[in-house]
Amino acid sequence: MKKAISIPNAPPPVGPYSQAILSGNMLFVSGQVPLNPANGKLVNDSIEAATHQVMQNIHSLLSAAGFQWNDVVKCSIFLQNLNDFSAVNTIYASYFDEIPPARETVEVARLPLNVQIEISCIAIKSK
Repeated sequence: MKKAISIPNAPPPVGPYSQAILSGNMLFVSGQVPLNPANGKLVNDSIEAATHQVMQNIHSLLSAAGFQWNDVVKCSIFLQNLNDFSAVNTIYASYFDEIPPARETVEVARLPLNVQIEISCIAIKSK
């Protein structure tokens, strides 16, 4: 079973992809950028504000599919500037109460909409 998760309180895709895909007990969340779905504006004031917005977008998709933060097993973080690593880590860590997911963080030359950060994740719901 493959089901697209599409909700208004996460940014709409900027390309030919789904916000998230639910397949069985697994949720694959597409890369989220710091786009505020309420007003359609990018949150780029600071890396801290941008990271919170990305995490809120991910949370909206997790919740819509019946998942929680502790179901997340893997994240990928893409940063325009790896000097933001420490600030992103501080905010990112605040969203995980239990064992944090596996993760990689890479610096990239450019991200969609020229944002500072993009995060994708995979969540698995225990049976």
